[in-house]
Amino acid sequence: MSDRTGIFAGDDPFAIARDWLAEAERTEPNDPNAIALATVDASGLPNVRMVLLKEIEPAAFVFYTNYESAKAIELEQAGKAAFVMHWKSLRRQIRVRGTITREAGPQADAYYASRSLKSRLGAWASRQSRPLSSRAALMAEVAKITTAKGPNPPRPPFWGGFRLTPVEIEFWADGAFRLHDRFVWRRADPGESWNIQRLNP
Repeated sequence: MSDRTGIFAGDDPFAIARDWLAEAERTEPNDPNAIALATVDASGLPNVRMVLLKEIEPAAFVFYTNYESAKAIELEQAGKAAFVMHWKSLRRQIRVRGTITREAGPQADAYYASRSLKSRLGAWASRQSRPLSSRAALMAEVAKITTAKGPNPPRPPFWGGFRLTPVEIEFWADGAFRLHDRFVWRRADPGESWNIQRLNP
């Protein structure tokens, strides 16, 4: 692709994504690693919510959640998901679609241990996505968990990571007069090589 230069240059889409995220970390005022994660429920009805992306691996994207949450149930039922990262300050976005697998091993343990104590206790206390009678009830559960689990709680068995292995990654940058630059990387299967195309804006 002769015109795939500058911020679009390179042979590794994950390296490009890491570079864009690193730049966003210097310019975005809040949560530069936020992604809008899209799933579908059992009836095919779409659902989307903001999640924090925690790692861009050499071949996948990783985020964490409660495995009993609506998002986790939808992720596991479909086995597929999509997300978009959008940075207003840079006028760029990355769109990703692919397959989903759990990350519930040592990597999830290490990430959980790196979180603040209050966040670790909160993961135990929250029955994510399920009805809650009041904030007071939630805080009472946090207090109960704090007493029961102490200052170094283990990772809850119902909390961990998901890894999205993409079959499509699109890099989008704002252009003058809405003539945006778009390059999409596609492959039929995660084990195959990428096909890269420039798209019309």
